[in-house]
Amino acid sequence: MRVVINTLALWIVSAIFPGLIWFETGGAASYLVAGLVLGLANAVIRPILLLLTLPATLISFGLFAFVINAVVLLIVAAWTNLETGGFFAALIASLLLSVTSSIVSHILGERKRTEQ
Repeated sequence: MRVVINTLALWIVSAIFPGLIWFETGGAASYLVAGLVLGLANAVIRPILLLLTLPATLISFGLFAFVINAVVLLIVAAWTNLETGGFFAALIASLLLSVTSSIVSHILGERKRTEQ
């Protein structure tokens, strides 16, 4: 279910804000692959990065976690045909992806299943 949510969030953000993230080639398959890689990166790489940067995250009252999200998005872009407009575009896109995936999760009812 997370792959579908990530895929939909990527599609929505790239459609509304094409200057932040976009795909050079491919269609739905590109979004699906990027959604899968994003889910794997969030499950494996992001916790490691958060642990390694815990002092910076604590000093910044958690705001450094946004930088980690942008780095994870840049890693996903390096592994797929997802393109970003640079670090600050990835930072803004990661914020938008977080909000969008939360909304899509709520719409699809994914939150209710995880709470049970």
